[in-house]
Amino acid sequence: MKAANFTLPSTNKKNFTLKESLGKYVVLYFYPKDDTPGCTIETNDFNKLYSKFKKLDCEVYGISKDNMKSHDKFKEKYKIKFDLLSDEEIKVLKKYKVWAKKKFMGREFMGIVRTTFLIDKKGKTLKVWNNVKVKDHAKEVLETLEILSKNKKSP
Repeated sequence: MKAANFTLPSTNKKNFTLKESLGKYVVLYFYPKDDTPGCTIETNDFNKLYSKFKKLDCEVYGISKDNMKSHDKFKEKYKIKFDLLSDEEIKVLKKYKVWAKKKFMGREFMGIVRTTFLIDKKGKTLKVWNNVKVKDHAKEVLETLEILSKNKKSP
């Protein structure tokens, strides 16, 4: 299935458009909120493995509905090497079906369901991780990419 194209503001001070990343693998991980415990662990894990993703010709982007000011602070605080994308209007979150009803401590509310998409060099979705548990998630995404990129190279 082709990944839905979108354009969002990025921490690199430009707009990021998914179709401009054709020719590389892309990891899009949707997370609920900057600088909260689970999101910080997940982001730091992707950050630690970022050079390994780059070696496999893969870019990583974190997406939440936080504004750019929040993203800039989060990126600076943890020295995040990749860009964070802001979807304050919730358009991309809805397009990727990660904006949904959640339950927490007996309350129901709309929020981001932690989800990761691995997209190939032609813009096709290779794998989706739903309701992600942050522990070892970035490592699992990297291992999946390693396997898939090896399979693409073999005759």
